[in-house]
Amino acid sequence: MTSPARAAKTYTISELAREFDITPRAIRFYEDSGLLEPTRAGRNRIYSQRDRTRLKLTLRGKRLGLSLQEIRGLVTMYDTESDTAPQLQAFLAVVAAHRQQLELQLDDIRVTLAELTLHEGRCRQLLTAASGVGAATTPAAQAVTAAATGLPVPARRKV
Repeated sequence: MTSPARAAKTYTISELAREFDITPRAIRFYEDSGLLEPTRAGRNRIYSQRDRTRLKLTLRGKRLGLSLQEIRGLVTMYDTESDTAPQLQAFLAVVAAHRQQLELQLDDIRVTLAELTLHEGRCRQLLTAASGVGAATTPAAQAVTAAATGLPVPARRKV
């Protein structure tokens, strides 16, 4: 026969913080957000297996980039005794929306990187021209290069 103490494993805030490599302050934040509901023994928090599972799901959701509101909705669904199909459908909807947001961000990053590459190439060309390697030889070309780079027109040598 299993004793009640063995069946109901509990955790301290320090144990959970160590296990999940987070700070006790982060755990208290999740508690304040309604994601965890520890019991109290005096001033000490006592976390149940349910709290541990909810913390694990919360941290997994954060790694996926979900908001606390999205995480709360998903974690709360897992507390119900109902069929898992609606839970899985809700999770798929959240994942699809998050995927779409990340793909838009990825597109924005690609555009920004392309613009940076273009500007970097232009700057390198102008620096090469300004340093004399293949520099423009006519005074007019030197003036254009100087205006583009912000560098002074090189002094003309008397031969």
